[in-house]
Amino acid sequence: MAMTAKLRPAEISPREWDIRCDLAAMYRAFVRYGWTDLIYTHISARLPDEPGHYLINPYGLMFDEITASNLIVMDYEGNVVRGDWPVNDAGHAIHHAVLKAREDVDFVAHTHSRAGMAVACMKCGLLPLTQQAMFVCDKVSYHDWDMQTAGQEECDKLVADLGPKNRDMILYNHGLLTCGNSAGEAFLRLYNLETACKVQVDVMAANTEIVMPKPEIVARTNAVDLSEWNSENAAWQAVLRQLEKSDPGYKT
Repeated sequence: MAMTAKLRPAEISPREWDIRCDLAAMYRAFVRYGWTDLIYTHISARLPDEPGHYLINPYGLMFDEITASNLIVMDYEGNVVRGDWPVNDAGHAIHHAVLKAREDVDFVAHTHSRAGMAVACMKCGLLPLTQQAMFVCDKVSYHDWDMQTAGQEECDKLVADLGPKNRDMILYNHGLLTCGNSAGEAFLRLYNLETACKVQVDVMAANTEIVMPKPEIVARTNAVDLSEWNSENAAWQAVLRQLEKSDPGYKT
């Protein structure tokens, strides 16, 4: 499909434009951190001024081609409301289900990273080997993914497994999912989860005796509320500063 004209900022409310810029920045950050899978994963953002609508990537673009103005507006029924590109059906299934069920979150990120998929294939799940893992190990949800039931039944199972409060998920044999009430929170949760998975794969590949932290240390670390700890979005602001220097085109 040929590239088409982008929406202009003047055609979009200031609030929506800010959300579009944050979401486009997440796509560019995925490229920087090596979390892409060609065109096949996705990140979404709720449109608070348009109930039942959300933003997602144009299906067919690489993540370094995604900008604030070419993001697609979808409704929960799967209709393209604004935009000139198709949307990945599996992406819609995942993202509309989470956003519809969890009004406490506004951004949802999903990856097929190598380390994330590796841990998603481990019966042991995420082990509390590192600080990053200990933050979420007792709060991460697990879901048996089935591509053959990607309809409403699969959507219902996904949000039931995520639960009413958890914001981190491992989809068995598939990948990772995080969500947050800001781009910064969803990004930092994914960064922690991805890092924990990478270290777990490295440690298990070393084929040596593993040092496990004491249960009380795991419990104390797991009690940290990442949402409060990241209240100023300091890490996300640092990522944005990097993008401003090297890849500012996401805001176009």
